[in-house]
Amino acid sequence: MKEDTKQRLIMTGARIMHLKGFNNTGIQEILDTAGIPKGSFYNFFKSKEDFGLQVIDYFVGFFLQISNQFLGDKSHPPLERIRLLLGWFIEFFESTDYTLGCPIGNFAQEMGDVNPAFREKLKTSLDSMARQFVDVLLEARESGHLSKTLNAQDTARFMISSWEGALMSMKVEKSTEPLETHARFIFDYILKAEWKTLERVTH
Repeated sequence: MKEDTKQRLIMTGARIMHLKGFNNTGIQEILDTAGIPKGSFYNFFKSKEDFGLQVIDYFVGFFLQISNQFLGDKSHPPLERIRLLLGWFIEFFESTDYTLGCPIGNFAQEMGDVNPAFREKLKTSLDSMARQFVDVLLEARESGHLSKTLNAQDTARFMISSWEGALMSMKVEKSTEPLETHARFIFDYILKAEWKTLERVTH
């Protein structure tokens, strides 16, 4: 029961913080929304900061769960899995009226340069997100879908950084066009350029 209560607090706080941010979300609001007595919060969390760090872990777990459904599906070629994942997220953000954005990116903008604990947690989180793309890019490279010269780590980090920027533009423009532009540039220029390099070498 205690674990269920803790998880309910994290899920409720994550939903509110995703929309309003860390600083604009109060502990009492989380408790009231979750329907949990006031004194319960500190039975599970040392502070609001401790709670926020665990919320980040929750968000990362959610991202990895969703992305693994696509990136881990080997019934599709590796690069097609990336395309399918991006397509799923584009549809998701369209369904939310272009709101929310990436919670990790939101936290990074709000807390990344003012709180060392958050900065370290966010760096680890972004690295975890990029690592899944690294694995798929390496698989694509080994299977001949990408040039052997491709730096999978740098490419994955670029893809994450570009995606976070596209999400910021999406919220301002109220359109999925920035996300579609991100996907188009990734496949038409970054990965396609590597594929053309491979074609020149093998023909």
